[in-house]
Amino acid sequence: MIAPSVISPAGAAGAYARVQSGQMGGADGVPDFGAVLGRAIQGTVDAGHIADAATTQALSGPANLTQVVTAVSHAELALQTATAIRDRMVSAYQDVMRMPI
Repeated sequence: MIAPSVISPAGAAGAYARVQSGQMGGADGVPDFGAVLGRAIQGTVDAGHIADAATTQALSGPANLTQVVTAVSHAELALQTATAIRDRMVSAYQDVMRMPI
């Protein structure tokens, strides 16, 4: 049985508290953008692996169709989010490059 990752309200509140206290940041307490981006990308990759595993399990034997559809939908949403973030970053980079010096 493969369950998609779900963040509870308590987990989200704990993450916000860790960011505020500087536990997730660099030496100066500011969150490291590269680390945050890396975790987001890894989450997208993990969602894809979970969807692949659920699909393989469904093809090879008994599996809960609802879990398969949920895992695939979660992976699709994660990929759409990553694509939107990439597009925004490219747009911001292009805006910076167009600025006069």
